[in-house]
Amino acid sequence: MSDLVAKYVALQSLVKEIAAETSDAYDDETVAQLAITHETAVRQLQSAGNRRILEVSDRDAHRAAGCVTLAEFLQTKLRITQPKKRLKEIQALESMHAMTGEKLPPVCPNTARELAAGTIGPDHVHAVLDVMAKIPTAVDPEHRAFAEKTLAEFATTLTPKEIAAAGVRILAHLDPDGTLTDDRDRARNRKLNLGCQDSQLMSKLTATLDPITRALFDVVLAKWAAPGMNNPDDDQSPKGDGSEISSDVLREAADRDCRSQSQRNHDALKALFDAAVNGGLLGASHRGLPPQIIVSITDAQLREHAGVARTATGTDLPISEVVKLAATAQTHLAVFSDVTGEPLFFGRGRRLASQAQRLMAFAKYGGCSKDNCPVPFAHTEMHHAEHDWADGGLTDATDLAPACGPHNRAVGSEPHQWSTEKITDGPDRGRYGWRRNTDPPETLRANHLHRIDELLHQHSSSNDLWADPPDLSQRPRQLIDVEHQLARLAAERLPPAPRIDITWPPDIDVGAA
Repeated sequence: MSDLVAKYVALQSLVKEIAAETSDAYDDETVAQLAITHETAVRQLQSAGNRRILEVSDRDAHRAAGCVTLAEFLQTKLRITQPKKRLKEIQALESMHAMTGEKLPPVCPNTARELAAGTIGPDHVHAVLDVMAKIPTAVDPEHRAFAEKTLAEFATTLTPKEIAAAGVRILAHLDPDGTLTDDRDRARNRKLNLGCQDSQLMSKLTATLDPITRALFDVVLAKWAAPGMNNPDDDQSPKGDGSEISSDVLREAADRDCRSQSQRNHDALKALFDAAVNGGLLGASHRGLPPQIIVSITDAQLREHAGVARTATGTDLPISEVVKLAATAQTHLAVFSDVTGEPLFFGRGRRLASQAQRLMAFAKYGGCSKDNCPVPFAHTEMHHAEHDWADGGLTDATDLAPACGPHNRAVGSEPHQWSTEKITDGPDRGRYGWRRNTDPPETLRANHLHRIDELLHQHSSSNDLWADPPDLSQRPRQLIDVEHQLARLAAERLPPAPRIDITWPPDIDVGAA
């Protein structure tokens, strides 16, 4: 056992011993100092952990742990919830290799030194990096280095918010009249991030817009977010841009509008997206699917008017919202070949999967089929999972599985690559599992990230959590109408023009819906 491995084994043992101890026998001053020492050690280990991750990256050692990419290794093996943020920290604080092989000094050496000493934590580090990213490119290296040194010193005594405030003053000193900031700086700092859905299925949108995008956004909001426009709480509210609405109608709608400006901005953005999706702006296809809201639900969810549905892009929708969409749209029922009449078996005559095959794969997998991969279905490719196309594989629905680009390209015959095989028993029976070529055949692993509801239902049923069936006698009339419409469409086998696609799992009897 090497010295470093032995030290980490000893560290884990020491951590267990520390965790089992209490500070009851010590005075208050010692108890406080123990807490300070503990947090200092945690921050020091963060710095050492950055070096370990860099070593994994330099040697592509993540492949030995069964991960195709370094980000996948951080997320699945190291359990780091924001891998991109951690990698950004490593790139700024660690000595990286140049293209010619020599070691380069850290971009932020003073910040790296303070983290290694345990005097600052990750939040302080990212506050410093955020300020450094805003320094104009035209600022000379000497002033840039002085700014980093000053921020690192501030970080030892200031909070992250106070570091940001100090950064504003440093930026004002470096570029007092704003003449150094140019299009390169604005292009480097532009961004728009859509956060994860919370417990209410709401999402936070944050953005840093360049001047032209801001000006365009202002024009859109001035028209679409005007009082009375695009109000979802008012059936008489003008929709879209309201160009054909009389001023009297708009004024009356404005008088009824009780929304805040922030809510009007939200509703305007929603109306704009609806116009883009349902107005044909996105074209006819994206990765073989119509660029529309595609939802996978079961007949039980529809009958019970409860649960959460997952879209092809990875968004969770409450069933009540799915019902509203279906009730106000020309519903396209994309079930499978027995309803649409489209053939699902093409053999060697066609390499690309059809839309019907992709819809079936979405209903079956929900996203990338590689275990622990969070990529939603809309960003996947259809992988010839039984046999690769180059090896004589067939483009049949039974032989296909969705896979994101990196995982699709990771399949091959080399020892470090992966194989896909169909699982023959257990809850994943009929789906394709993944295993490294160096793993034994019985280690096939399926992806459960996109089927949480199904697994939760299986677990809950076994524990009698849902023993009492819901009362369905008081279902809304709207839901009953949607059920009748779906049943009629299935019987006629003639789906109307699409707006929202509802795909059903292959084992569902659609006629019973």
